[in-house]
Amino acid sequence: MKSTVFLGAGRITSALLAGLRLAEYERPILVYDRNPKKSRLLRREFQVDVAPDLKSAVEQAETLIVAVRPASVSGLLGEVAACGACQRPKLWVSLAAGVPLQKLRAQLGLAARWVRAMPSPVCRIGRGLTALCFDRGVGNAERMRVRGLFQRVGQLLEIPERQFDVFTTTYSSSHGYHALQTLAEAAQRAGLDRATALTAAAHALSAGILYWKESGQSLTRLLHEAATPGGIAAATMSGMDKSGYARVVANGLKAGIAQARRNARRFSSR
Repeated sequence: MKSTVFLGAGRITSALLAGLRLAEYERPILVYDRNPKKSRLLRREFQVDVAPDLKSAVEQAETLIVAVRPASVSGLLGEVAACGACQRPKLWVSLAAGVPLQKLRAQLGLAARWVRAMPSPVCRIGRGLTALCFDRGVGNAERMRVRGLFQRVGQLLEIPERQFDVFTTTYSSSHGYHALQTLAEAAQRAGLDRATALTAAAHALSAGILYWKESGQSLTRLLHEAATPGGIAAATMSGMDKSGYARVVANGLKAGIAQARRNARRFSSR
């Protein structure tokens, strides 16, 4: 049986492997990284096989997952082309933020069929969220294979490629961690000890969002329910809004989208 091959042994590969092992993913998994130490660490933690070199990894693959930084994608694919390992048709999945299908397609020619995927690191515990976008030429069986892989580690969304940069900027779990840290630190400065501040802030963020997801109620209704006019919650939200809360969030998203587009411009086809 051909393997699911990860090219890159970094954080997102580690998170996906943890989620796949949790879900008892049955297909063989192979990892290659130019740093052998990183590959060996994953082999020890997740009992995956390690490829001795790039050519061997590609030749053993049914599906190849490109899990390196955007700036490294062009060089990696250049090495694949140079070693002649991409002559047979392969299904490639790129996790590189900001690198469009058009530029990926140009590197390996018609032998490569491309999918873009944006998986969340929370896939480590099976609660991830992954956006998918299929290039032309990806067949139905291959689409089902990719969906089946990422469904093992969480929820799936299929979106147009033009939405990828905004999605990537919006869905990051960093928003939750950043909000938790900011809210807890503000509560500490207002008088709570650190443990109590973190507990209260975590409840405000996680429990409220979980209730929204499970109840099916609209955000408008829940905001009205939680923030009684003249009450403490209403005064808190009003103070945030007057201080430019919406503007701060919008500016943050703009910065993230701009970075994704810089990634695309830096990607040079060979």
